[in-house]
Amino acid sequence: ARRSLASPVVSGVLCPCGSPHAPPAEGGGSGGSGGSCGRSLCEASEQERRLRALFQKLDVNRDGALCIHDLAVGLGRLGLQRSELDLLKIVKAGDKDLDGQLDFEEFVHYLQDHEKKLRLVFKSLDKKNDGRIDAQEIVQSLRDLGVKISEQQAEKILKSMDKNGTMTIDWNEWRDYHLLHPVENIPEIILYWKHSTIFDVGENLTVPDEFTVEERQTGMWWRHLVAGGGAGAVSRTCTAPLDRLKVLMQVHASRSNNMCIIGGFTQMIREGGPRSLWRGNGINVLKIAPESAIKFMAYEQIKRFIGTDQEMLRIHERLLAGSLAGAIAQSSIYPMEVLKTRMALRKTGQYSGMLDCAKNILKKEGMSAFYKGYIPNMLGIIPYAGIDLAVYETLKNTWLQRYAVNSADPGVFVLLACGTISSTCGQLASYPLALVRTRMQAQASVEGAPEVTMRGLFKHILKTEGAFGLYRGLAPNFMKVIPAVSISYVVYENLKMTLGVDSR
Repeated sequence: ARRSLASPVVSGVLCPCGSPHAPPAEGGGSGGSGGSCGRSLCEASEQERRLRALFQKLDVNRDGALCIHDLAVGLGRLGLQRSELDLLKIVKAGDKDLDGQLDFEEFVHYLQDHEKKLRLVFKSLDKKNDGRIDAQEIVQSLRDLGVKISEQQAEKILKSMDKNGTMTIDWNEWRDYHLLHPVENIPEIILYWKHSTIFDVGENLTVPDEFTVEERQTGMWWRHLVAGGGAGAVSRTCTAPLDRLKVLMQVHASRSNNMCIIGGFTQMIREGGPRSLWRGNGINVLKIAPESAIKFMAYEQIKRFIGTDQEMLRIHERLLAGSLAGAIAQSSIYPMEVLKTRMALRKTGQYSGMLDCAKNILKKEGMSAFYKGYIPNMLGIIPYAGIDLAVYETLKNTWLQRYAVNSADPGVFVLLACGTISSTCGQLASYPLALVRTRMQAQASVEGAPEVTMRGLFKHILKTEGAFGLYRGLAPNFMKVIPAVSISYVVYENLKMTLGVDSR
């Protein structure tokens, strides 16, 4: 009986018709709303009145804000029992001014954003696409999330949400039950919005993607990684001339030697022929596999250490885990990074191959030469990964809130645009560190000469070239982003099909 008290208030909070806030009425899933209210019933004042009524019911101490205690008592009176952890998640999700409680405006924004997520979950659970969820669909969907339950247990779950005794749940029943319950790990969003696995712009510093439990259990995760590695190899090979030009400009360009793009290409071809445009690409492609594998394994172990083995991490947790995993992977393969720079800068006939280059460095400069530029490289992970992740998540959430109606699938162009913008922002933020790293990697140790430090190199560049000197080679670097992102996406999608990866 107490459950029914919640329904009139909660079900009236957001319009149950076919407006942008609700899914289309399929198979009677509109709960008798008729599918459309002709907009007349959706007036802002009426909606605000309903929201205000719910807010006042929950605001137990009448102070104009909802704290965890208010939500616990208020929801309890409405027959909705929530754990303290759930209530804390609700407050954290909606608390924009970080004062530990929700005012009316924050409460409204939380409900509207939350209903969007609920609709996407409902659509992903509705396997038959009939606007209703039955026991079999609950069993299948929970199995996809890694939870095995019997049909009898699924029926118990149904009964807790089913108000009209049909043993199926329509959209309104689903929304009423979950509206004030946190929803985080939405498999459909994880499936469609992969980022670092798909897009390769030559720098493997991005935070690893999440995989659903279904992808882990069916072995699809390694197919995604293989497809991503293959896409990265093709993408890097296609954009290798621009990458080599960037390295040359980072190391050799100065005020007295103002190297331009056409002049740089001309110089490379004159010195070593057209094939010289791809110098350093072999080691750049070769390092994809070990770096990706180490980073993925480290990321999963760090997730377990954090204590969220099967759940999607929050953004700051993903940044922490991804940055640590990136640091571990970079530390493991860093000698290959130095080799890549030296191979890209080599003169015709200087080395016979990668092994010869490694032997020469070891013989003349010692083992420490393979870790030149290590510190600026590690420091560059945080701004690159952090800004790339923050921009991508912001663009993703903006699209989901404004345009996602029946599916979380953004389509090719939206995904490409988000990947391009976030990668460009990440590179721009970390570029001075990348330039200093490359110059330190390129510098051959001369016996008796003082060792160049990161701080000393920064000072020298600023003194002799100004702030602009920290962005040498930025033009060819940005020129390769769009082709790199586009090529890696196309190759990734084709390799996915070849490897039998399901695209829902």
